[in-house]
Amino acid sequence: MATHLTSYKALALQLTTASVNSCTSSHESRNQMLAAVSRIHAQIKASKAFIGSDLQLVVLPEYFLTGFPMGETTAEWQEKGCIHPNDEIYGALKHLAEDCNIYLSGNVYELDDHFQQLFFQTSFIIGPGGNILIRYRRLNSMYAATPHDVLDEYISVYGVDSLFPVANTPLGNLACLASEEILYPEIARCLALKGAEIFLHHTSEVGALSPTPKNIAKRARAIENMAYVISANSAGITGYSIPAQSTDGHSQIVQYEGMVLCEAGFGESMVANATIHLGALREHRMRPGMSNYLSRQRFELFAPTYAQSIYPANSLQGKNPSRSHYIQQQQNVIATLKEKKIIQ
Repeated sequence: MATHLTSYKALALQLTTASVNSCTSSHESRNQMLAAVSRIHAQIKASKAFIGSDLQLVVLPEYFLTGFPMGETTAEWQEKGCIHPNDEIYGALKHLAEDCNIYLSGNVYELDDHFQQLFFQTSFIIGPGGNILIRYRRLNSMYAATPHDVLDEYISVYGVDSLFPVANTPLGNLACLASEEILYPEIARCLALKGAEIFLHHTSEVGALSPTPKNIAKRARAIENMAYVISANSAGITGYSIPAQSTDGHSQIVQYEGMVLCEAGFGESMVANATIHLGALREHRMRPGMSNYLSRQRFELFAPTYAQSIYPANSLQGKNPSRSHYIQQQQNVIATLKEKKIIQ
């Protein structure tokens, strides 16, 4: 069991992402990824010098090394935009965490020797000793494979506990959420029931002056799970025909009662940093009252409803994924929802 700190600084580092889609070879894309790690390394060192030596935790945006696939086949993106768990790029990230003496969390596209026809969007936490504490594979995605799509085989390889990993660290119990998963309360709830106290949210989302679904959801997940949410957004993505600053701004840290402690504007920024009061969070969770939502859950009521299958598991078992597969799956699910009179 880790000896916990009562308080420390955390940072949701808002970074520009350079997409690798226009790279013509894996050698070119890998060099670009390594250059990105080097640039981020320098930014984190400078941020820590400014914020203070008690900066212990840094969260990076979604797919900060590569951007996302834009028409590439699975095989093309495996070659261009994915890294292996034993990759030198992970080695560079481990060195970064060690050199800066921080816990580092980010999100990448990752290969898996057990599922060679797929890639997974993976969030990681690296400790200050350079060790990877958890790998969390995104569970809900529109156009990419998830463990749920090969669920039986995935559990046989990694075990059911691999689906919702939580890292017990001196900073508290850390768990990851990827992108739009902040909109799915069940994922955060499952992690909270595994002990998660601080959600590390890697995102690349719309930057708007009006409230957005994800920004609303960040506060909701913090309140209902009595947990911190540290959400790092990109500061734009270059290399696409899509306007670069479409995904920009609103990196933030939300306190366990839903208060936004800090929030970045647009562009690259270290503004989203704040003190995490772990002791206060734990006291809040131990306090009886109407706002202790975790203690008031009655899951037996919900279990029969959640036991029904909506989006079927194992839909990619033995198949090569394509964009058309995911569209067809969603159309099938909508038809099922209509048949069950869940939607009309």
